[in-house]
Amino acid sequence: MSRRSRTRALRIAATVAGGALLATGCNAAAARKDEGARNGGASFTLVTPDAVGQNEFLKLSVDGVKAAARARSGSSKVYESTDPASRQQNVQAAVDAGPQVIVLVGFEFADLVAQQAEAHPDQRFLVVDACTKQTYPNVSCAVFREHEAVFLAGAEAGLLSRSGKVGAVDVLDTPQFRRYSEPFAAGAKKTAPASGATTRFVGGQSPFNDSARAKEQASSLVAAGTDQLMAAAAAGNYGVFEAARAGGAFAYGVDVNQCASAPGTVVDNVIKKTDVVVQKGIEEVLGGHGGRTVSYGLKEGGISLTGLEPGVDGSQCVIARHAPVLDQVKRLRDQIVSGELKVDDPAAK
Repeated sequence: MSRRSRTRALRIAATVAGGALLATGCNAAAARKDEGARNGGASFTLVTPDAVGQNEFLKLSVDGVKAAARARSGSSKVYESTDPASRQQNVQAAVDAGPQVIVLVGFEFADLVAQQAEAHPDQRFLVVDACTKQTYPNVSCAVFREHEAVFLAGAEAGLLSRSGKVGAVDVLDTPQFRRYSEPFAAGAKKTAPASGATTRFVGGQSPFNDSARAKEQASSLVAAGTDQLMAAAAAGNYGVFEAARAGGAFAYGVDVNQCASAPGTVVDNVIKKTDVVVQKGIEEVLGGHGGRTVSYGLKEGGISLTGLEPGVDGSQCVIARHAPVLDQVKRLRDQIVSGELKVDDPAAK
């Protein structure tokens, strides 16, 4: 939910507010990169859409760029943004410094990167969890196949549901966000063919940051008998968890491990391994495979469930108490990885 556990209302504003940037000469940028290469070592810069703070999703991005720098005996720098203006300033500062690769996380940067890619054809960019509308030879994109892991979470829900009713609370009724509801329902059908599924949407004026409305939608599902809830409400997930806990139901988090937010209520999480994707994406670019979009799913190790990762016993996730369920989910994962089982992508319809 590309889809991370942070306030995402600013994302819409960023897309609208991204103005034209001052362009510096591309020859100067190329000269700076050549100088950096002569001085020995790769240099990578990460620009985040928000302050990193306790945001686990962005922390993983920082880990990824640092790991890439260590692997190349190079250096890394992180620019933390706080609003549309600082994003624009940070992107410009990164371009002015001329690192080998500039990494940007989130669709907030799509328009900014497009402008800079045209002005600086020698500067290489990696956009994570989004992409530019137009293809550029110096812009690479790394995106996630979230629907694969959502399907597995749904499979857990089907096996654990007592009522036979599962549901989801999505931010908006769009194909991209339906990646968190339709595959969840399909996964439940796979393991519990008689199960039924219902989706509610947050919507409203602040769909990415409305915990009260998300709680309201989740409560309506619980009142109708739904006992397994996929929470894809961005910052509103905590409202979903509250509704589930109050009604004796269970929920599933996204992007990072959210089980600690509601121990005993959150079963599992669809996690995005941003650190892995950032490091692999940089290597793709440096290996001469830039200018394309690479999709990361279960096979590539870009997404997973907390329950399928090492350390699940200490994760505070309910799924840790259900080893037989995890055994079945692991078999389904292996079938997806091998290609035997295909999960439909609502965003590709």
